[in-house]
Amino acid sequence: MRSLHRRRGARFSSLMAIGAAAGLLLSACGGETGDSKTEDTSTATQQSETSADGDTTAGEATTGTEPVFVYGVFATPLEEPWDGAIHTALEAVAAEGLIRYEYVDSIDTPDTMENTLRDIAENQQPDLIIGDAFSAEAAVRTVAAEFPDIAFAFGSGEAEVAPNLSVFDNWIQDPAYLAGMLAGGLTKTNTIGVVAAMPIPEVNRIVNGFIEGVKATNPAATVKVSFINSFFDPATAKTAAEAQIAAGADVLFAERDGVIAAAQEAKLPVVGMMVDQKDQAPQNVVTSLLWDMKPTVLALVDQISSGTYTASNLGQYSFMKNGGSSIAPINTDLVVEVPADLVAQVEAKQAEIEAGTFAVEINEEAPAGSTDVSAGE
Repeated sequence: MRSLHRRRGARFSSLMAIGAAAGLLLSACGGETGDSKTEDTSTATQQSETSADGDTTAGEATTGTEPVFVYGVFATPLEEPWDGAIHTALEAVAAEGLIRYEYVDSIDTPDTMENTLRDIAENQQPDLIIGDAFSAEAAVRTVAAEFPDIAFAFGSGEAEVAPNLSVFDNWIQDPAYLAGMLAGGLTKTNTIGVVAAMPIPEVNRIVNGFIEGVKATNPAATVKVSFINSFFDPATAKTAAEAQIAAGADVLFAERDGVIAAAQEAKLPVVGMMVDQKDQAPQNVVTSLLWDMKPTVLALVDQISSGTYTASNLGQYSFMKNGGSSIAPINTDLVVEVPADLVAQVEAKQAEIEAGTFAVEINEEAPAGSTDVSAGE
């Protein structure tokens, strides 16, 4: 296997050359535990788990237009918006012909993650393995160290590791602030509910950004925050949301899946997360925080294809001013009235953020008064 810095250099002269050669993408569906899926510029096929019979080294230069081979390894089902956002970006880049993309999801324990990563690295030999390491940090770092000629890029709360493990995260405190402004302007009871995963820095900064946005339009409001101590437990999230509604919340923030269903049943407005979730409840979802991983993916592909890849923190590509995050179009056809002046106020603040003239404070401390519902508190 060639060194990481040289392995892709002969494959194509620039990303634009590959973009011109793009074919048709037929999307493969996600969410089937243990199945590997393939997506490239011409086909999408269903496969079994990674096999041991592949004998082609991913680092070998073959043709002048061969795309970068990317393998996604996700801890949760792709229905979970965090991993779903990464997958969506990878599908988009595959559709442009820049990558050949395969993936597996629901790799939900550290041991399974370590074994799956090692199997893929040994037998598939991709140029890049990408996914989330939050529940399996040690496993990801162990395997990355074993395969220094493969680029690894993982969502992580820890630092990058030379030579080949880059890290990223969803730095979406900017759209969280804007969504909070909307929530503050929509509440009639002055009580807003947030259901989130767990009080870790990468979740706290989103929730705190949302709270600061609420304060900007409604300093008299109270924001109730519940943590479910899971990245994917829709039933518990829905129960937590129902408890907040019972306590007077009339606007919700669905940082986790399951909350939108509660809002829909209660005929309340709700903010979605990671992808535009309006289709789940068209008359309830006022907007969604959008995380666009495409700038991050394109940066990785550019580095690998040009032979300049080194381990780094890729967080900058997720900031709103860099095109890595935004909010979905504000939905005014809701179960409640959305005032035009509130929309104008949010749009004006968004313009300031995008121009770099306003920065949302990054606060990674646990929100005051938050509750761990998984512990029965």
